[in-house]
Amino acid sequence: MLKKRLTLPVFSMEELFEMVFPEERPIIENILYPGTYLYAGDPKIGKSYLMAQIAYHVSTGKPMWGYSVHKSRVLYLALEDKPRRLQKRLYRMFGARPSPNLMFVSEEYKDKDKDKDYLLNQLSIFLEIYPDTSLIIIDTLQKIRESESDTQNYACDYDIIGKLKEIADSANICLILVHHTRKQKSDDNFNRISGTNGLHGAADGAFVMSKSKRLGNDAIVEVTGRDQPDKKYVVSRNEETLYWELKEEQSTIDEDQPEPIIEAIGKLITEENPAWEGTATDLIEKLKLDVKPNTLTLKLNVNAANLYNQYFVRYASTRNHSGRKIMLRYDENHPVKKDFEFESEEDFYDSDENQKIESVFPKKLDDMTLENSNDSEGNDHELTYHSNSEICLA
Repeated sequence: MLKKRLTLPVFSMEELFEMVFPEERPIIENILYPGTYLYAGDPKIGKSYLMAQIAYHVSTGKPMWGYSVHKSRVLYLALEDKPRRLQKRLYRMFGARPSPNLMFVSEEYKDKDKDKDYLLNQLSIFLEIYPDTSLIIIDTLQKIRESESDTQNYACDYDIIGKLKEIADSANICLILVHHTRKQKSDDNFNRISGTNGLHGAADGAFVMSKSKRLGNDAIVEVTGRDQPDKKYVVSRNEETLYWELKEEQSTIDEDQPEPIIEAIGKLITEENPAWEGTATDLIEKLKLDVKPNTLTLKLNVNAANLYNQYFVRYASTRNHSGRKIMLRYDENHPVKKDFEFESEEDFYDSDENQKIESVFPKKLDDMTLENSNDSEGNDHELTYHSNSEICLA
């Protein structure tokens, strides 16, 4: 008689609480995180200007709306814009301060004669060549969706977002898909996202941009996601620079409740006292806590990401024959939240175009040592740009 074998990766709740997950480093603190997001709004409302603003700030590492930004490379697929229009828009917004880490594919890219997976393959190749990338923007999603109306069903919508999400998740980047909203009004603006629920269902979250007056400069950006609280940003466009400026931020649901143990560790581990090691019992005595060692370890496991995001303290634990050891380290290279204003072109723009960007986002391509255009086997590749803006490995 054949024995039945369970192959499902089943684990218990106790085993789940033993797992320690790394902190989710935001692309833009409190605004943008790794994952796949829809960014929807009415046509000609200013979505592309906000996307250019986000892309530029990430590529330069300059704070946006007072929040810190992790500097990295950005790929912006501006599939509705010709290079001339793109140049004019970016010059109006940023002046003579080009970012060498912001890269584009323009409207000249055409995929009608390509295999349906051509763009997906090219994005994967781009991320292999440029592993310091943390953000890809596709403007707009409609340019890469099926054009036949009979294929725009839930399954197809879920499939295209699912494939793009696989690329984003494997590289631990943020992928933004610019999209449109329906004309029909709704009490819930997320129900106005054009297409089936397969789009929003497969994505990690969505932003919806709306205006009460089409010709006005004020707009509201609402955001919902799986791993972040629902928020609403009230923004206003500067008529001179076309920048979207933050006027007000609202949280529509309660934030995570504070954890006293995490707060106590945040006071213990600081820039002046950057490290601590010991057992759970030692830490309980150090902090004068009334908690059992196993409970303390469980709370640290579950709140490791919050401990870093709130206090920039990294937590790790090891187990050997003598027991479990807890290690706490203050990250001296943590991002700093601060307001930023342009004092001068020289102050804003880093003229050293050869400065290397150190990626702070863990990749699954850990063993790949691609520098310039060499692959992991030492083969030389030349990145070529053809007249239709294709990116190919030659």
